[in-house]
Amino acid sequence: MTASPRNLAVTNAVLDGEPVSLTVEDGLITSIGPDVDTDGSSTETLDARGGSLCPPLINGHTHAAMTLFRGHGDDLPLMRWLQEAIWPVEANLEAEDVYWGTRLACLEMIRGGTIGFWDMYWQPEATARAVEDAGLRAVIGPPVFDPPDGDFETRNRTLEEQLRNLEGFGDHIQAAVAPHAIYTNGTAGLEYATGLARDRDLPIHIHLSETEQEVIDCVKAHGMRPAFYLDDLGMLSEQATLAHGVWLDREELELIADRGATVTTNPVANMKLAVAGAFPCAEASRAGVSIALGTDGAGSNNSLDLLADLKVFALIQRHTAADAEAIPMEEAWAIATGRRSSLIGGLGRPGIPASDPLTVGAPADFIVLDPDVPELALGNLTSSLVYSASSSAVKDTVVDGRILMENREVEGHTEILDRARERSTRLGLS
Repeated sequence: MTASPRNLAVTNAVLDGEPVSLTVEDGLITSIGPDVDTDGSSTETLDARGGSLCPPLINGHTHAAMTLFRGHGDDLPLMRWLQEAIWPVEANLEAEDVYWGTRLACLEMIRGGTIGFWDMYWQPEATARAVEDAGLRAVIGPPVFDPPDGDFETRNRTLEEQLRNLEGFGDHIQAAVAPHAIYTNGTAGLEYATGLARDRDLPIHIHLSETEQEVIDCVKAHGMRPAFYLDDLGMLSEQATLAHGVWLDREELELIADRGATVTTNPVANMKLAVAGAFPCAEASRAGVSIALGTDGAGSNNSLDLLADLKVFALIQRHTAADAEAIPMEEAWAIATGRRSSLIGGLGRPGIPASDPLTVGAPADFIVLDPDVPELALGNLTSSLVYSASSSAVKDTVVDGRILMENREVEGHTEILDRARERSTRLGLS
């Protein structure tokens, strides 16, 4: 289980260009400012060494254990990649494969300043165990597919048991219902997922409108575009997050905004799998859609460096809109830190301020940037984070008042790499 939140004092930090200190008690920020007394009851001290305090990143869509698949099946389009390279190997996954693949993902995310993520993958209890052992936060959804043998009763029983098991983990773990997609679930399966999420008061996490063919097939089968199809099933709500959304049109965006659902865009994976488009972020923003940023899995990205993806996200929006003002850098940064979707940014955490997570009373989840990396040495900090920085700019990562990385060092780094290599070899992936 996740260790108890710690009391912490952060000294020699910078916030908005001014020197500050910060204190944490029981996992919550209790004071922040230039005159903070750091000689109190704190049990641990983090010397920021002149680094800037910064909100952490939130990865809105991934398949964490797919770090094991990094470099496997590259240069294939989406459906061939799934059918030829991914699904046959996944049929042989064991819980320890998922555990160590997820530990590797958590290591990479900690080093990149990501403190929580939304996951959809097999063996969800192994994912939850890895997240707790790493000290991160996650919303975990066992993927829901229509069973090939038609045995829905067994599928449903297994899924419901997995969701119950996830409830037994600590407060860093939240469960979700995760129907994979409209092309891997029929109407009955999607209705079941919708009802299950409603009955258990859980969010829904689904891939939607990733390819044009998905839209064409949906219109042919159901007489309506994908977002309207989900809405017809009662799935669209403030508790729903839709991964990708590349081929959503204006009317769908307006519907999604009206229902309060989130779209999580994954631009690097979309480009790598050549889905021939980009999520229309500017149009979605004008419609009022809640937006988040994700990496997708390391099998299709192939990185979990959300800072690196942030630059791609901002640039592809400007490029496709032929408009240098399509997405202001402040807006891009807010999206990457989960502040444009209360669903994604919340991660089940209580009391997250929508405007600024570095606030007294907020959970002590934050990062410290390295003041000595060239990318951050000059100019506007937000501009540097969006257009220049990568994971190497993060010096320290703190979650729930616990230091998960200090001066680029993460406990257990070598063992995680060794064990992940073993599991990858077992699966025939390396």
